[in-house]
Amino acid sequence: MNTAEDTVLEFWRLMATNDFASVKQVLADGFVVEWPQSNELIRGPENFVRMNSEYPAHGEWRFTIKRLVASSADVVTHVVVTDGTQAAEAISFFQVAGGRVTRLVEYWPESYAPPPNRAHLTEPLHTAAASAA
Repeated sequence: MNTAEDTVLEFWRLMATNDFASVKQVLADGFVVEWPQSNELIRGPENFVRMNSEYPAHGEWRFTIKRLVASSADVVTHVVVTDGTQAAEAISFFQVAGGRVTRLVEYWPESYAPPPNRAHLTEPLHTAAASAA
């Protein structure tokens, strides 16, 4: 039997094929997605497939897992998503049972400029990450 981590890795592998119908292989019949920021709930694998298939894109979607944390039934991923023109990051909380994703809660944070009142305490993250490498 696959672990929860295996199931989520397969989820992202299938998403990267851009054949979103193939993702149904790892989704439970009662699968739901919650997007708290936009107050949306997507119920069922078919609606999830349609949403991804109908989402406007400028090319094929690419998914890069930056971080994955897993337990026996829960997995959290930080993923960068891009179609070559638009890009976003998602923090995704997966619940897995019987080798299938039963629930997915996703946060799609928007980038914003840092507030000026803390400029004396911070540096640009991308600059700091590059110099630490």
